Amino acid sequence: MMQASTHLVRGNSGIEISKRRVFLCFGEVKQRSLTLNRNFCIRSGSTYSGSRSGDVSMGAGLVRAKNGIEIAVRPSVKTRSIKAQASGGDIEDLTPINPQAKSSGAVLPFVGVACLGAMLFGYHLGVVNGALEYLSKDLGIPENTVMQGWIVSTLLAGATVGSFTGGTLADKFGRTRTFQLDAIPLIIGAFLTATAQTVQTMIIGRFLAGIGIGISSAIVPLYISEISPTEIRGALGSINQLFICIGILAALVAGLPLAGNPLWWRTMFGVAIVPAILLAVGMAFSPESPRWLFQQGKIPEAEKAIRTLYGKERVAEVMYELRTAGQGSTEQEAGWFDLFSSRYWKVVSVGAALFLFQQLAGINAVVYYSTAVFRSAGIASDVAASALVGASNVFGSAIASSLMDRQGRKSLLMTSFSGMAASMLLLSLSFTWKVLAPYSGTLAVVGTVLYVLSFSLGAGPVPALLLPEIFASRIRAKAVALSLGTHWISNFVIGLYFLSVVNKFGISSVYLGFAGVCALAVLYIAGNVVETKGRSLEEIELALNPTT
Repeated sequence: MMQASTHLVRGNSGIEISKRRVFLCFGEVKQRSLTLNRNFCIRSGSTYSGSRSGDVSMGAGLVRAKNGIEIAVRPSVKTRSIKAQASGGDIEDLTPINPQAKSSGAVLPFVGVACLGAMLFGYHLGVVNGALEYLSKDLGIPENTVMQGWIVSTLLAGATVGSFTGGTLADKFGRTRTFQLDAIPLIIGAFLTATAQTVQTMIIGRFLAGIGIGISSAIVPLYISEISPTEIRGALGSINQLFICIGILAALVAGLPLAGNPLWWRTMFGVAIVPAILLAVGMAFSPESPRWLFQQGKIPEAEKAIRTLYGKERVAEVMYELRTAGQGSTEQEAGWFDLFSSRYWKVVSVGAALFLFQQLAGINAVVYYSTAVFRSAGIASDVAASALVGASNVFGSAIASSLMDRQGRKSLLMTSFSGMAASMLLLSLSFTWKVLAPYSGTLAVVGTVLYVLSFSLGAGPVPALLLPEIFASRIRAKAVALSLGTHWISNFVIGLYFLSVVNKFGISSVYLGFAGVCALAVLYIAGNVVETKGRSLEEIELALNPTT
């Protein structure tokens, strides 16, 4: 061990030495002599430089000096600098490990399996829209709008229950086993809705399917964030939203044969059994989250999962990062009441607020009632206009996937809500300004499409991606579940009362209110949301919880 105090120098050896006093920890013992490997790792505050080990695995050493300087032996990797908050509260450069290219491709099949849950999420949300008229006739309730409303909204009630349940199950049984358990209500729910002969059976089936998609909404982004390499975690995480949109689009396409075959609605519900079975089978071959395994003290299993996901050469490196966070070995899983403690409430409230803003900004009101709005604006082909809205959602989500790790989460959120505010203002003015009356139909379509496109660029995919990143490991599953519970409850309330509010205040005033919510969201995000681009989950956890 060697102590140094010099000026910052970068030589051919790639060694960085800061002005502050540092401790250099290195080691490669050969034939009883201690030799200094040319490449070793320096962490100044939270800054790393790469190292390359020889034929002896070098492990992950760590010495923490009084001034917050750490130096550790790490495998050689390409580095990049970002900002992080050190334990002393200062903002310092932080250069995380950049996984090797092949590890990025290795996780893709497992992300794809998890996204079957996201696709089912979207499919069950959208399938009832086209099928409701036909199943109502088949079940004898063509004029009973109350019962039709129950068939639609029971899914959301079940999703609320499932979103809270998912966090507990994920903590107790692990991520992959929870996916398999989640397949049970998804399969049974799809079967009951496809074979229902009574309204009661249909409602029970919808409720079970809702529980299934509620659990999926909690564990899909959680699992993806915990297995994804840092440098593409944003892109992979946003695939969750893309598959939700694909599921909704698939439900719309599945309804095309209804006009020629009124009983086709049963097939539409029944086909959801297939991806649910594939989800259960696929998770049997998918690795468990290394972070959850480490937190449970299952070190050999965690190392095996890391080898599967990233390759054996990265086991020591990733285990080092997990030990740096260190909470799994010293603290038990958090209880529900821990989320409201002074230690965690600030970050938990950010998660809940993002989903609350997402819903109060009017997205589901726009999606649920876009056809009616287009019709009132004089659009002849309202179905085609709504299909354009759905296509915009898919397109925007695909663009967001490519931007997430380049632009960053926070900037995309602010851009997204700003665009939504402008679009809502345009929609509101199109219904009130007489000078715009001749163009109200065109403006209704343009404003709605721009709104949905803006939403899909940030407000849609980012919250589900950001939440697992900012929550500490011991509260991650439950905090995500709590935030998604806020999503489902607000979703249910807006869907229930939107038309009543429109009838009382008018569509223009409601859209103006949505614009105001979007503007407030921009201000809130600017002051409370941290950027997580390029930072490992352990680094984010240490930054947001420096005392843990």
